[in-house]
Amino acid sequence: MVKLIALYKKPDDIASFDKHYAEVHAPLVKKMPGLRKMEVSKITGSAIGETPNYLVCDMYFDSRDALDAALASASGRAAGKDLMSFAAKYVTLMYADVTSVEEIKSFGD
Repeated sequence: MVKLIALYKKPDDIASFDKHYAEVHAPLVKKMPGLRKMEVSKITGSAIGETPNYLVCDMYFDSRDALDAALASASGRAAGKDLMSFAAKYVTLMYADVTSVEEIKSFGD
């Protein structure tokens, strides 16, 4: 399994960001083909003091090919265009291979 991680810094206008994210952006993302699960977490603190981060979204796909196909789809392009329209200066996108706790013995193989 692979996930696309969107990490957002604290926006200038939190209320406007939250409204757009919930009413426009998240529904666009949920339409992407092959999306297995989407988790959205608001960051409430940090073990090392104040954090500049505000929200993280984890989007799970069966494989990198499935993720790439989702991003290239009409839904994926619409979500990307919307993301850049309201959060370009706040967001960092990353890919990650998901390893379960049961598989941790072979981590890195």
